[in-house]
Amino acid sequence: MGPYQGRYRSFLRLKGTVTYLTEQRVLVLGANGQLGKALRAEFPLAVFYGREECDLASIDEVQALPIDQFDVVINAAAYTAVDAAETSEGAALAEAVNTKAVEILSAAATEHGVLLVHVSTDYVFDGTQQTPYVETNEFNPLGVYAKTKAQGDLAVMTIPRHYLLRTSWVIGYGNNFVRTMASLAQRGIKPSVVNDQIGRLTFTKDLAAAIRHLIESKSPYGTYNLCNEGPATSWADIASQVYELTGHNPADVTGVSTAEYFAGKEGIAPRPLWSMLDLSKIEATGFIPESWENRLKEYLA
Repeated sequence: MGPYQGRYRSFLRLKGTVTYLTEQRVLVLGANGQLGKALRAEFPLAVFYGREECDLASIDEVQALPIDQFDVVINAAAYTAVDAAETSEGAALAEAVNTKAVEILSAAATEHGVLLVHVSTDYVFDGTQQTPYVETNEFNPLGVYAKTKAQGDLAVMTIPRHYLLRTSWVIGYGNNFVRTMASLAQRGIKPSVVNDQIGRLTFTKDLAAAIRHLIESKSPYGTYNLCNEGPATSWADIASQVYELTGHNPADVTGVSTAEYFAGKEGIAPRPLWSMLDLSKIEATGFIPESWENRLKEYLA
């Protein structure tokens, strides 16, 4: 690796001028996922590793990562197949990627004084709360995926220099709920969508910008909730908006309960019914995410 490969210049914009503050070497893991693709716009000079460069399911490959050659490591990789994680094969992969790999990264980051940025999920909570979750709420993960993510979070929290971003309902470049609903609308399909899971979308554009903001602003290390601003909503309401914004009839979407939707299906992971995240902490650092409604319009445009 050359002396400047993967370097990222941190800067402030002042009245049209650019003042460089530091030059940091950044490694991004999970380069080809939804967040990894969004991070390319924020960190164009970073080194990006996809599964081909490092399979996080392999302990040997994770241990071989040259962590000591970087100032910042952003872990945008995760095993997110929540239902598949309920199988023996899926559970093993979820534990390897979401827990064991993160424990290795955390130990290496601590040893070498590296800043680790890690992305978490609302699934670490059980969704029984009726007020937005704050960063200090206790974990109570329900399924295998959720438990492996919670264990990974605990490892990250031991690192002196870390940012842990807890998100919900992530939407970016790739397969996701919004793209699926747009495709169904185009094909004239009238779907049933759950209406009792409540939360807000997190667009990867804002998640990637928040990561850069925390690093550049040198905000206090720790855990930060990050989703888009806007009203609490359900998956069914979002689906109806997708139909309307793509020129189709929003009434084609039928809302059903989670219990009704999964009735008779086996191997289904439990979902938190309440995924609202309080944004006060990250907004106090000066980062105000756009509303999910505006981002949805942009995304579909």
